[in-house]
Parts: sequence; C-alpha cells; structure tokens
Amino acid sequence: MLLVTDLERWRRLAEDQRAGGRRIGLVATMGALHEGHQALVAAARANGDYVIMTIFVNSRQFNDPNDLRAYPRTPGQDRAVAESAGVDALVEPTMGEMWPAFPDPTLTTVSVAGLGDRLEGAGRPGHFDGVASVVAKLAIVTGPSRAYFGEKDFQQLAVVRRMVADLGLDVTVVGCPIVRDDDGLALSSRNVRLSPEARARALSLSHALGVASGHDGPASEMRAMMRATMEHAGVQVAYAEVVDPITLRPADDTETGLRRALVAGVVDGVRLIDNREVYVRGGH
Repeated sequence: MLLVTDLERWRRLAEDQRAGGRRIGLVATMGALHEGHQALVAAARANGDYVIMTIFVNSRQFNDPNDLRAYPRTPGQDRAVAESAGVDALVEPTMGEMWPAFPDPTLTTVSVAGLGDRLEGAGRPGHFDGVASVVAKLAIVTGPSRAYFGEKDFQQLAVVRRMVADLGLDVTVVGCPIVRDDDGLALSSRNVRLSPEARARALSLSHALGVASGHDGPASEMRAMMRATMEHAGVQVAYAEVVDPITLRPADDTETGLRRALVAGVVDGVRLIDNREVYVRGGH
C-alpha cells in the first residue's frame, strides 16, 4: 500500500493508473476506520478498481468546535485497517494541502441548496457546504473515478450525487448498503464514544426504523411512531422524518410508494443517525 500526503503525487498516481487501463475507486473517509469503510473498499475491489482511500478530518464540515476536537483519530490503526482491506494507495493530505488559506476561512464553497440545508443541515448549519466542498476537491484531484459512499449517511449521498450531476464531474457515485453490528446499531466512527448504557439506548434508532418499516400507513404516522420509540429510550430526538429519496422532500399523507425514513438523535452528547427504506401508504 502506497502512502501519499501531497496533492500532486496523488494526482499523478491516479493519472498513471488510468493510463495503464485501471479505473480508480475513491473511498473518502475521515479515518477511525471500521467495517463499514472496509465494505466500501470491498465494493471497489469487486468492481476491479484501483482503490485510493483518503483520510482527512475536514474541519469545514464541523459547526461545533467541541465535536471536531472529540472526533476520534487513530492514524496507526487506520493504516493497518486500510492495508488489510486491500487499499492500493492511502492519501493523508495535510490541512495546508487541502485548504491553503487555513487557519483563515477558505473563500470558495460548494453549496447544494435545498438538499444540504434540511435534516442534518438544519441542526448543523454549514455542514453540507463543508462536505460538498471537500468531496468536490477530492474528486477534482483524483479525476475520473467511481466514488463509494455508505448509505448510512443518506443525506450526504444525496448531496454528493446532486453536486456531481450539477457540476458535471466525471465521477460515478456508488451507494453501498449500511453495515450494522450484530445488535443492529449502524456502524459509525462515533460509536466508540458510547458507554454500554448509552449504546443500549442508541439501539432505539434502528428499532424506530423497524417500527416504521413494519407500519402500513401514511408518513405522518411513521414519524410519530419513530419519535415516540426514540423518546421512550431517553434519546434527545433531532428529527424523525420520511422523505423522497432523491429530493429529500418530506412525504405527505397522500403519497403511496417507497420513501426513506431518517432519524437522528443525541445520546449522552453523541449525535447518531440512521435510515431505512420504507413503504408509505397514503389516503388512510
């Protein structure tokens, strides 16, 4: 596994691989790697891609400085996990390489209006501007590629897909299924911050989605059931929503068909998210 820290070597590496007939598979991460990240690498390798993984804790997508400071950083462990997963090149760019003006504000921002300012974006202002900006830069430096993202961050996936389409980037965005622990908790780098008691309460997110998925009724009833399930477990609910999977527009009670249920909550100071496809039946 190659270890790369500067943009020009990263750019040349990708160009050389394409010149040799390989397609690049880009797996963008912020480190603290787990089985969910390994699944993205496995998907890229299954497609025959030359896998470039990036690890960069992007300060621009954190609106809470405490959250940024608390974000887990395990570089030695991450390198071992990446290599064992089959990553061909691990890119760990410096802050100065990614955002040359740092610590001053970066003046250029990519913003996806309508998708990035609701749900997670409403509670974390500027979060998806930071996400869209960094993913755009990763894609530009890497060049033509397939980019793999987990469906756990479903809103992020929707934002990235729209950004790629709107800007005409030569990137195929591949969504990969959520990876869960044996108890049903969606894998997240933030899970390491949960105490055993908090983890037990955090399971209410996946339980809430299961309740919604098993309900044959309109979106408003699903929302109420998800919220009640989480609140009963002592979770501070940020949202419990049912939306169109592409536009993220809230579903109304006249709609029938496949939609996406998304939940977010805070458990002992740790913000967690989860989602699941559901079938809504309007007109009840």
